[in-house]
Amino acid sequence: MNVAAASGRTLAKVLCVAGAVAAIAIAPARAASCTAKSGPQSVPLVELYTSEGCNSCPPADRWLSASFAKSAPRASGIALAFHVDYWDRLGWKDRFATPAFTQRQQDSMRGSGARFVYTPQVIVQGKDFPQWQGPGAIAALTTAAAKPARAEIALAAEREHGSIVVKAWARVPSAGDRKGAALYVALTEDGLQSDVKAGENAGVHLAHDNVVRAFRAAPSPDANGEMSWEVKLPVPAETGTASTVVAFVQNPAGGDVLQALALPLTAACQPTR
Repeated sequence: MNVAAASGRTLAKVLCVAGAVAAIAIAPARAASCTAKSGPQSVPLVELYTSEGCNSCPPADRWLSASFAKSAPRASGIALAFHVDYWDRLGWKDRFATPAFTQRQQDSMRGSGARFVYTPQVIVQGKDFPQWQGPGAIAALTTAAAKPARAEIALAAEREHGSIVVKAWARVPSAGDRKGAALYVALTEDGLQSDVKAGENAGVHLAHDNVVRAFRAAPSPDANGEMSWEVKLPVPAETGTASTVVAFVQNPAGGDVLQALALPLTAACQPTR
């Protein structure tokens, strides 16, 4: 069951989310600009695990930027670039890397049955995808996008001083998909740049998009498969040219991504007060 064919009860829940949106914005027109709702088809989630200290990572960074540029239709997928920290000890500390992102890569490895992690690593819909450099990437995304979504997501966001208030709602219709399902919310930044001074990429200018700057996991779904959550994501001191809130529902045990949704934070998301 999808949002378009939802029962009256599910539509009522979506309307509740719209009410929640109104609560964080005064002007209705501005609220409408700062909300998003998923559709009936899956939106593929693409994760890149990368590091500024890895000399084989810049081509993957460039591929991610080109493939998921904001000027291109986002229906092709939603990208998240997780910078891992295990390269930091080799001469250059990646300021976008955190131990939490390394842990997520390791958890993904265990969920998919892989034996090791590596960079650059591309994961599509929770599964390792080493063919990202070839034409198979387009086919994989097209195939994933043709499948019906297995979750519904709605988002609302507003900037505050030093943070972004995100209200997220999700529903997993099938009881078989609910066990272990989790709702994740991320803040990503485009247009980040680095002049690397040491390590394997010494002397190289790097440009990054879709960089995950904050990442949170919501409580588990209730007996009806629903999750409703409000979270404040900190605004990083160093910001890029564009910010996006991304939400997705995933079963971490097997890696299956049930649905993903992106909400660009435009100027309309600024508070009116």
